[in-house]
Amino acid sequence: MRTRTLALFGCAMLVLAGCGGPGSGWSPLGWFDGGSSEPQTLAPEGGYPTTQTDGRAPLARVVSAKWDPLYEGRLLVVTGLAQTKGWWDVALVTEVPMPKGRIRPDENGVLRLRLVGYPPPPDTFAAANPPNPASDTITVGMTLSHASMANLREVVITGAGNAVTLRP
Repeated sequence: MRTRTLALFGCAMLVLAGCGGPGSGWSPLGWFDGGSSEPQTLAPEGGYPTTQTDGRAPLARVVSAKWDPLYEGRLLVVTGLAQTKGWWDVALVTEVPMPKGRIRPDENGVLRLRLVGYPPPPDTFAAANPPNPASDTITVGMTLSHASMANLREVVITGAGNAVTLRP
């Protein structure tokens, strides 16, 4: 009985193999994507972005930068001063585009960051008034893991008017 079943299955496979080419839905060569000539990739359609698409502008000045220890690495704390009052969504972004959560220094061990944010809407009170350095400073932080700090020699944080260098 087993021999007849295997023989019948073999004949059915031969008949189906003859039904059309690899592009045919009946051919076993096309099942499980064996006959597909299209390359399989995980890259997004159109490729990876090569420029920073962040529309935020640099803050006027980087006031200070320091390291705070963490269990999993260090926290980079940066304080800046914007051109006017009312800046929002301020963050540290890398000068070279990198995947989110995978920050690494360049081949020289330098991590280059920009302090950026969105200005207030024009024709508002905040946009018309300069900041008070005593009360309008903006503080942001970035966590760096031990793995991302392995080859790190220095961090350069730039604003619109100055840059601050910090060594680990």
